[in-house]
Amino acid sequence: MRDVKNAHTSTGFWHKVISPRVRGLQYKLIAPYLVLTLIIASVGIFIATVLVVDSERERFLNSVMDASRVANDRIVQQEITQLERLRIMTFYEGMAQAIYDRDSAKINDLIKAILINEKVDLVAAIDQQGKDIITYGKDLDADSYHVQQGVSFAALSSVNNVLEQRSDEQGDKFVEISRLEQGAILFTSAPVRDSQGRLAGVMLAGSYMRDLLRDIKGQSLADVLLVDLRGGTISTTLTGKELGYQELTAIVNSLDPNAPTRTIDVTLNQRPYQVAYSPLIIRGQQVGWVGVAKNSEYLISPAAQSRRLLVILFSVGSVAVVIVGYLLAQSIARPLLRLRNMSQAVAAGDLNQSIGLRRSDEIGELGEAFDTMTLHLRERTAEAEHLYEETLQRNKELAEINARLEAAQLQLIQSEKLAAIGQLTAGIVHDVKNPFAVIMGMAEVLGEEETLDEATRHGLKVIRESAVKGNSIVSDLLKFARQSKPEMSTGDLRETIQTAMRLTAYLTRRYSTTIDLPETPFLVTYDAQLIEQVLINMIHNAVQSMPDGGELKIRLWGDEECAHISIQDNGCGIPSEHLKRIFDPFFTTKVEGEGTGLGLSVSYGIIANHYGKIEVESEVGKGSVFTIILPIQQQPTGQGDNKG
Repeated sequence: MRDVKNAHTSTGFWHKVISPRVRGLQYKLIAPYLVLTLIIASVGIFIATVLVVDSERERFLNSVMDASRVANDRIVQQEITQLERLRIMTFYEGMAQAIYDRDSAKINDLIKAILINEKVDLVAAIDQQGKDIITYGKDLDADSYHVQQGVSFAALSSVNNVLEQRSDEQGDKFVEISRLEQGAILFTSAPVRDSQGRLAGVMLAGSYMRDLLRDIKGQSLADVLLVDLRGGTISTTLTGKELGYQELTAIVNSLDPNAPTRTIDVTLNQRPYQVAYSPLIIRGQQVGWVGVAKNSEYLISPAAQSRRLLVILFSVGSVAVVIVGYLLAQSIARPLLRLRNMSQAVAAGDLNQSIGLRRSDEIGELGEAFDTMTLHLRERTAEAEHLYEETLQRNKELAEINARLEAAQLQLIQSEKLAAIGQLTAGIVHDVKNPFAVIMGMAEVLGEEETLDEATRHGLKVIRESAVKGNSIVSDLLKFARQSKPEMSTGDLRETIQTAMRLTAYLTRRYSTTIDLPETPFLVTYDAQLIEQVLINMIHNAVQSMPDGGELKIRLWGDEECAHISIQDNGCGIPSEHLKRIFDPFFTTKVEGEGTGLGLSVSYGIIANHYGKIEVESEVGKGSVFTIILPIQQQPTGQGDNKG
């Protein structure tokens, strides 16, 4: 009982020392914060360490793979260089005859330029029996050459293949890597033929692999190992006496010849190495394996050092985060209590409250928000009245806009009526002239009958005169519809296009319209009124081809000679069999009653009078593009009035 009493006394003491509300809020802020920080720190240390090690290892493996590619490419490039030198030597004039005659002096004269300029390690001329005529070999430790005779190349398959006149997919040149007294040599052989194409002998070029591998080591910064397909070492920059060297070469026997480059971990002289083996393929055939070895010992030390550094950084960071979290808990709990009291007062209706916090953080902003809240509440009524007046003003403006829209709609309806009247007039003009001609002809023929009395003759005369008068009226309407002779003047073609667009705005109001015009004036010699008539007609046709709406594009561009105006729509299009007739008078693809078939014919005539032309591209279901081409300066182009 005494222990229980002492425990209650101790608990009561700490409750008095620490405010329950503040203590609970602090612990709720700090405890999860601390646990989460430790978890994140542990995971971060692990992930960062793995990433650093993996990154270093990946970078190292990439460098090994790059070194392997460099080694392969360098050997293949050396063989290509040898082949180019052989091509030069085999095509020398007189080389075939010199080999026939076994004339070493003549051969020397022919190839000495190659020896001097190209620095070939070994060159040999071989006759048809496989015997060398003359052999030039560069000293291993000097740039000078020594001449040899009697060197046997009979064991080289590259020489035998040429002598037996074999060929493969790559041609009649062959390559191999073989060992001579000088060491491993990369050989390339080529046939020497005379003017009749007969085989005279073989030219052989070679490069010392020792020097070549040293050069590769300097480029790739890695030791290089060249192994034949049986696992035997051909040449290497290693000494061959390293501990583990036999294991390095023995791995080749387990490699798949069809496998790509692969990396292997080995130990040489008790040091870790990373080796990349890749097949050495020359002229389409694998002749061996190229191994590139790099010391990977340095990867271990940086990984351990990085791990220690990351542990220290995360540990220091975790402690700092915990301290900052405690201070933040203290700075948050107390202002929150004041904010709670103020919110209760405001909820009770006291709008004259002020928190009085002067802080530059989010809690300070929250205090300022509470201070401005009461001000916003006081201003609510005034703001509501202001919004009401603004709403009335906007309603008034909307009414005015609606009135203007109704007026514009009436104007558009009137414009459509005028357009319909114009179309109807054109149809009447062309349809009435023929009946008038028949009436005049019949009245004149009947008037010549001798059996007619005077009253009948007078009636026929009145009929004929009335028909002539009607025909004259119709002819005047037709003259009005027809284009007149262009009155040429220099003007800005952009303005004409803009005028045509304004005049057809009632037609294009329901369509998406795009106009692409140059920024500067586009001066052309033309009749602005007639070209405007053509544009209006083209736009009208484009709109009629899109009864369900669509997109209309108008573009102006040109060069030094001609101006181009394109009118493009995405309407129903024109069938290919009608494209050749669309400019014929009275031919139309529109439904009955929508056109007279004269618009395009008249437009074509106007453009022809300007010495221009109209080009049409159309696809059924996708739309049409009409392109008007006008010369900048009016000069006859030979088009004339041909509408074909």
